[in-house]
Amino acid sequence: MQKYRHIFFDLDRTLYDFDRNNRETLFQLFQNFELQEKGISNFDEFLLTYKGINLALWERYKKQEITKEYLNITRFSETLKAFGLNHGLASRFAYEYIRLSPLKTHLVPGTMEILRYLKPRYPLHIITNGFDEIQFLKIERCGLNPFFHHIIVSEDAGAQKPDRKIFDFAFEKTGAHPNQSILIGDDPQSDVNGAKMAGMDQIWLAQPGEASEYVPTFRINHLLELKDIL
Repeated sequence: MQKYRHIFFDLDRTLYDFDRNNRETLFQLFQNFELQEKGISNFDEFLLTYKGINLALWERYKKQEITKEYLNITRFSETLKAFGLNHGLASRFAYEYIRLSPLKTHLVPGTMEILRYLKPRYPLHIITNGFDEIQFLKIERCGLNPFFHHIIVSEDAGAQKPDRKIFDFAFEKTGAHPNQSILIGDDPQSDVNGAKMAGMDQIWLAQPGEASEYVPTFRINHLLELKDIL
């Protein structure tokens, strides 16, 4: 008798190649808004500055200190300001980012093969932090919808991983029990520790050589290694 009755996947950087898609989106906006002509000569420097500002704002958003509207505009206004540009562009930049980013469809290597392998064997679900209007569209555009019974987005749950509330919301919505469920994700704190605190086993999709203070039930470096576990 198999131990797990429900399989939960994180989305970004676990199935959806967020870093590649995000870079492509921001580079497209960098060109569309002619930022090089406005004085930002190096896109990689722009991207690095944006990432630092965005990460800090997401931490505040997780703590419910700011709204998603504030996050979405401020990450661009602060980035533009860092390069001495008029941050009045930020609202347009934010709108275009929300419009364009879900249209990028690169997946993490092995995604479709492992989902085809798992779908006949288990009910599959997604549990992801993010904005509804982006996450659902990304899933649809990438052709992932047919594989999943339920898609739980933090905005609907009113809490973000690693908060226990989003996991309880997921259990209620799917009918899954923690001790018969496992989560696959890339983030040691949000996915591994969050799932552990919710009573679930965890599979950490780690980068080779990556270390973490959180010890998962299983560790893999490629999605196809799930065939050895599930």
